[in-house]
Amino acid sequence: MAYYMIIGAFAGIGWLVSGRLKSKFARYSSMPTENGESGAQIAQNMLSHFGINDVKIVQGQGMLTDHYNPLSKTISLSPDVYNGRHVSAAAVAAHECGHAVQHAEAYSMLTLRSKLVPMVNISSKLQQFLFMAAMFGIASSVGGPYIMLALVITFGVTALFSLITLPVEFDASRRALLWLDESGTTMGANYDGAKDALTWAAMTYLVQALSALTLFFYFLLKYMGSQR
Repeated sequence: MAYYMIIGAFAGIGWLVSGRLKSKFARYSSMPTENGESGAQIAQNMLSHFGINDVKIVQGQGMLTDHYNPLSKTISLSPDVYNGRHVSAAAVAAHECGHAVQHAEAYSMLTLRSKLVPMVNISSKLQQFLFMAAMFGIASSVGGPYIMLALVITFGVTALFSLITLPVEFDASRRALLWLDESGTTMGANYDGAKDALTWAAMTYLVQALSALTLFFYFLLKYMGSQR
């Protein structure tokens, strides 16, 4: 029951933060940028500024699905960001370019996060199976403690990944805002809008990290209790 209460609480918080982010995105989508360039053009300008010539900018699908893929060196921008000529598009496009700059400069936290991806994928697949097994095996003096220990490890990996993601995302936003300001792409109220939008985007990662950390400690305490 406690597990589902934790999941439910953070799902609710995540829903509220996500809703706030979408409202901010919609608000700043009505604010045109000074130069009237699209998100794709702004992304290209930022990459060119940092001398990055081997990263492709492509149009993805959906809303707020923007991301940078370090394996394919591709920045995928959602349609409204790729084609948008507003502050929200500028902020998101610059943020994703911030990740490309991190990659080009071998930013240590991004490198570490990339190395953890295979472990996180495995842990995520195991967690549901282990949790179901724990429901039936937790009372077993043989299987229960081992299952609980496996849950501690897998949720520990997830928590570690989420915590490492925070400085990666915050740094990408810092780089984006610095470039947006210095390049004159956003100024005054537009710059404030870009900063506000990226701040709320960062909040989604903070909620995810807190959720992962809470679940890790929950299973850790359960495991420690089973050893008494």
